[in-house]
Amino acid sequence: MSAAPAKIIELSMHKQSVTASVPANDAYKPLVELKNVCKSYGEGKHKTSILKDINLDIREGEFIAIVGFSGSGKTTLISMIAGLIQADSGELLKQGQAITEPGPDRGVVFQNYSLMPWLTVFENVALAVDAIFKDWTPEQRRAHTEKYVKMVNLGRAMDKKPGELSGGMRQRVNVARALAANPDILLLDEPLSALDALTRGNLQDEILQIWEQDKKTVILITNDVDEAIYMADRVIPLNPGPDASFGPAFTINLERPRDRTALNHNEEFKRLRAEITRYLMNIGMEKAQADTGDKLKLPEVRPNTSNDWKLDTSALKPSARDLGKARYLEFAKLSKIYPTPDGNSTVKVVDGFDMKMKKGEFISIIGHSGCGKSTVLSMTAGLNEISEGGIVLDNREIDGAGPDRGVVFQAPSLFPWLTAYQNVMLGVDKVYPHASQDERDDIVEYYLTRVGLADAMHKKAADMSNGMRQRVGIARAFALSPKLLLLDEPFGMLDSLTRWELQEVLMEVWERTHVTAIVVTHDVDEAILLADRVVMMTNGPHAKIGKIQEIDLPRPRTRKALLEHPDYYKYRESLLTFLSECDHTH
Repeated sequence: MSAAPAKIIELSMHKQSVTASVPANDAYKPLVELKNVCKSYGEGKHKTSILKDINLDIREGEFIAIVGFSGSGKTTLISMIAGLIQADSGELLKQGQAITEPGPDRGVVFQNYSLMPWLTVFENVALAVDAIFKDWTPEQRRAHTEKYVKMVNLGRAMDKKPGELSGGMRQRVNVARALAANPDILLLDEPLSALDALTRGNLQDEILQIWEQDKKTVILITNDVDEAIYMADRVIPLNPGPDASFGPAFTINLERPRDRTALNHNEEFKRLRAEITRYLMNIGMEKAQADTGDKLKLPEVRPNTSNDWKLDTSALKPSARDLGKARYLEFAKLSKIYPTPDGNSTVKVVDGFDMKMKKGEFISIIGHSGCGKSTVLSMTAGLNEISEGGIVLDNREIDGAGPDRGVVFQAPSLFPWLTAYQNVMLGVDKVYPHASQDERDDIVEYYLTRVGLADAMHKKAADMSNGMRQRVGIARAFALSPKLLLLDEPFGMLDSLTRWELQEVLMEVWERTHVTAIVVTHDVDEAILLADRVVMMTNGPHAKIGKIQEIDLPRPRTRKALLEHPDYYKYRESLLTFLSECDHTH
């Protein structure tokens, strides 16, 4: 991604200083200093500058959050502070001494769980304790290990092995191991990004409690703006590379301890959230891109999944008279029953899901992990057998999979050896057999251009980033001109900044098609941005619709516009309150 234009970098400068450093003070000596740090990878003409002129001062006991896009150099930065890699130029100092190698004074927690699978929770943490505190007695080391295992609420799982733990529990072991080394600085490299929203929130609170208790200095790498504001004293954006550099530092003047629900009413929180979001969206999305999409036209041909496919009507929009048609999609007391692992009984995961949708309506389904959201979607796609009740789409009962439903999963199932163009054409050939080759080419090119892949449509899927592959998945789903678009956490694997960009792409294409759509998500802001109604599901088993929230916000929608709408935080609180109440039922 190219460096941000100067006019964007100047955004918010009237309020913030570009430097991420703390103001100079004769009595003040920072714990960590980064001075004009640069780092490149590769040699000769293949050399790429990752970080350039990084300057940062961190006080002892301060909690810093660094936010940025994937590939902006965040992990490189944390690895240099950890002493795992060396800078090309500049200085990295801790208490005035150069950082030249790893040390127990800096505890690191990475995104992946680097645990020994054959050792128990206790033994994984004890590895670090035994290595660092060799002069202690075995009793002292054991007591110290137990203290930190219990600190992250894993006392009851002390004798379990990593394979028996959830993702959230494994990440707790990593945190305990880092803390048990008694470091001065805790370096957290996106430690929570792979976790569901509820587990992520609980671990955020545990890390904050530990930070308050031990007053460690913490540097958190994250791509989640809410996480950064909730946890940190300062939030510092890392502008996209090559030549990535820091943007303005945002000071978080919010009283501690912070309460998520209360923050939703806090004007300073709203202001900070809007400013940081606006800054990140501008540096990430204002790319010089010729919008060739408007020059492309879809051929006047309908897919063979449409009732009127022989008529000479556009593939782009359903006829205006059909939009808003009631009971276009109907769920009638839908249930899903699975046998228990022992095979002796059954459990009803989804119990009586009942809802009607209009043609052209966009619904979000939200709820905690395990509430049956994806089960409802997979039954609608015809990929999972219905146990009780039924689903009717456009006057026809769903009894199996079909091309009249376009599905976008969290990981798009592309053929890696085919190009983006060829992957989309596979579906287009099936639903437009009556169209000419030129017409089919135009359909594929139109949608790949719409999702921002005009210059990469002949690139193989194997050579694409996760974000690019997800764009292909979206283009493929829209190109089928389905009666119903089903999106199962389509952006869940992506960093939140890439997710914002693809949400905007999805909204822009949806505005042109008004296809009836359902998205399953655990992201409250995503649910509000996309939907006409948000369906909130109770916890499983026996999950059902707990509440439906109408979203009366003007379309077309953008994240920037939503942040400024007076009703946005009202809807946000409605969803957060419901999810919080569901959490308390456990």
